[in-house]
Amino acid sequence: MSLLPELRYPTVTEVVSAARALAAQRPGSCTLREVGLSRAGRPLHLLSVGRARRAVLVVAGAHANEPTGGPALLALAERVLHERALRTDTSWHFLLCADPDGASLHVTPAPRSLFDYHLGFFRPAGPEQPEWSPAVLPPDRLPPETRALTGVIDELRPYLQATLHGTELGGSWVQLTKDLPGLAEPFAKSAAELNIPVETGAADAAGWPASGPGVHVMPAAGAAMAYPSMPDDARHSTWHHVHRYGGMTAVVEVPMWASDLVDDPVPHPAPAAAMRRLAGRLLRDTREVERVLTEVLPRLDGAGGPLLRATRWALELVPGLAADWTRTAPVDDTRAYIGSVDAFARRLPLRAAAMLLRVLQETDDRAAPGLERLVASWSGSFERRFRARWVPLEHQVEHQSRTVVAAARHARDRAA
Repeated sequence: MSLLPELRYPTVTEVVSAARALAAQRPGSCTLREVGLSRAGRPLHLLSVGRARRAVLVVAGAHANEPTGGPALLALAERVLHERALRTDTSWHFLLCADPDGASLHVTPAPRSLFDYHLGFFRPAGPEQPEWSPAVLPPDRLPPETRALTGVIDELRPYLQATLHGTELGGSWVQLTKDLPGLAEPFAKSAAELNIPVETGAADAAGWPASGPGVHVMPAAGAAMAYPSMPDDARHSTWHHVHRYGGMTAVVEVPMWASDLVDDPVPHPAPAAAMRRLAGRLLRDTREVERVLTEVLPRLDGAGGPLLRATRWALELVPGLAADWTRTAPVDDTRAYIGSVDAFARRLPLRAAAMLLRVLQETDDRAAPGLERLVASWSGSFERRFRARWVPLEHQVEHQSRTVVAAARHARDRAA
């Protein structure tokens, strides 16, 4: 891990260079090849360790603002090379970054605070996210990054796809497309040893059955979703593409900043009222960003850039989501779930404001200072409300690596 100084996430170029060095050092075990090009012409690289037909695919960089996946993938590749048992009858394949274009626009390699993190924030609009685009676009309009990823899946037919994700603030959790009995125990043990809270009521997996604390299993096709207004359904993402070959996907989430408020299983005293309050604040915060956007749009030279598209996409999600929270009973009445929804309600308008701020810093210095103060205020209140503590980078990396290894072992037993 010498590539990774404290609080320093590697760039895609550095991840590729490290993978190239591994392949050069172990030419009998490793290969590195291009498997596609991004929309901007950036190469997508696949590092393979071993040549066995039975395969595990690990994907990093599917979301540009979740930088832990790159170093975790490198650590996992080194572990597979050093532990022969992991590659006995199994080959491991590592997609180094699924969205190199997005990664080039998220520019916070060494965040010291949530404000610092958001000053360089970028997360593409849903149709431009490689894993999520099949949930919102017809097959003939999928971006090349998605086609490259599904092409790798079609070639390898992995029994497990592990995709490495993260959150800026919260806890760790796993989303599975099929149950893996036994995974919850090593997952919880790793989190405890590394002082990472388990997000037992993750809002991203609202209404999903759980096979253990923080391990959520995607509902079967046809089951109602907790948030019906959301345009993207995980069951139509690339996570499900492996099912045509009998495989499954494990999505491993890890926080950059941790909060114990998402790891409290005690029942909330008034969950429905809390959800209504959170929906109200989500709408109020969003209206503040929309007011700035409405003011500046006439002064902008076009509205087609990725930052502005992403800003508008985030804002468009809010009315339906707030309505879902208001009219439906909470799917979970624990403090953990309400805390996770609280974090979701804070981050969505904050992300939109942060991306709009980046647009205005280059084009509109009249509105930028006021919006920067808003981003600073919201970032600080987010940290204080959740009593945020930094998770050391090596702990983020180690927890993802351990969890993927455990998932691979359990998925292999399941497949057998």
